[in-house]
Amino acid sequence: MFFDARAAKLLQPGQHLVIDGCPGLRLVATATRRTWTYRYKEVATGRMKQVSIGHWPAMGVQLAAGEWQTLREQRSGGEDPGQLKRAARPGAAQRVDANAYTVRQVVQAYIDGPLQERKTEGAIAAERALTRLLEEEPELAEQPGGTVTRSQAYDVLDSRKDTPTATAKLRSMLGSAWDLALDAGRLPETAPNWWRMILKGKLKSRGKVVGGEHVGAQRRVLRSTEISTLLAWLPNMHELGRDTLQMYLWTCARGAEILAMRAEHVGEEPTGWWWTVPVELTKNARHEHAVDHRVPLFGRALAIVQRRLKAVGKSGWLFEDARQDQYRQHDFSTYIYSLQPHSVKVAKRQGEGLVLPVSDWTPHNLRRTSRTLLASLGCPEEIAEAVLGHLPKGIVGVYNAYTYDNERRVWLERLAHHLEALAASGAAGLPARP
Repeated sequence: MFFDARAAKLLQPGQHLVIDGCPGLRLVATATRRTWTYRYKEVATGRMKQVSIGHWPAMGVQLAAGEWQTLREQRSGGEDPGQLKRAARPGAAQRVDANAYTVRQVVQAYIDGPLQERKTEGAIAAERALTRLLEEEPELAEQPGGTVTRSQAYDVLDSRKDTPTATAKLRSMLGSAWDLALDAGRLPETAPNWWRMILKGKLKSRGKVVGGEHVGAQRRVLRSTEISTLLAWLPNMHELGRDTLQMYLWTCARGAEILAMRAEHVGEEPTGWWWTVPVELTKNARHEHAVDHRVPLFGRALAIVQRRLKAVGKSGWLFEDARQDQYRQHDFSTYIYSLQPHSVKVAKRQGEGLVLPVSDWTPHNLRRTSRTLLASLGCPEEIAEAVLGHLPKGIVGVYNAYTYDNERRVWLERLAHHLEALAASGAAGLPARP
């Protein structure tokens, strides 16, 4: 059994270490701590579950391995380690008392538990939303969780229906919090989970608001002329924003993946330069058979990465802000929004060249735009989806383990050449070919 304490200290939130010889034992990092966990399949359903063992370094690897062995033997005997651990907690028998476990405790248990498994930004935003709810509903917060009525749940959600997307997320989290409390025996088994039933399917967004009006859902793809114009306008942006925008277009990657890039993720191989996104930093991390996402680097993407590698600071982030912290997707999205003609910030600024010449788009539209360009260049569907980092669906995803590395290089290089042609057209002030 090998354990690298130095690697444990360097773990970033959302990352984990596995321990050789102890299948299922992991050291998982969150924003505040590193926790030993045992991941296992539930005997009855085959669902993946996990139970915490203790916190490192207070609990060393030898002690964690001993606890892991005990939990593994329980699971091998047909028992659920998580349920046994909860049942053994002091006062577990009294948790079924509807008057003993308040809404605040139900919510806090969810914050301290499943919510910490999310990536840092998502966990922080979700905790903020749940904490705000408790502050805005003080009487409900101190009410026993098992006595919440259908009408109370409806009132909580209906009063927030002006922000349907945020309210739908809140509804989902409250439903998960009640599920956790019911599974753990902290609420009576007869207590209904109204959050799963109230306004189901009715909290739908009407689209973003522009100029005080809802513009509806849009699948925006930038036209070739718009790409040319936007690339010619890049010098007006600050360096971080300029580099991030180009990385979107040249790699087709997600913003969260781009801005989580570290020096150790990038390197030159016999076939050329590659950026390897660790699986735990991808959107596919929740899938059992997901693997690292490999992105070949060409053109401006390669130049940006090489330049930033030379200037990387102690933090290790390639995309580092003025505070020497990670420049995040939210930062970039906010920056792009502030440059849109309909942004209230535009009216407060003085001078020219501070308003985007191409409006009504978001960072994610850049990824969709490059995916569309790949299709227009003749890139086969399965290769384009591999470039985006999408997992194959259905039976194909089960049996086809080919990674398309060679094909990714071919098509991203073609995309880089095409984007440069559009950039040259925009710089010359000539109309780009559609």
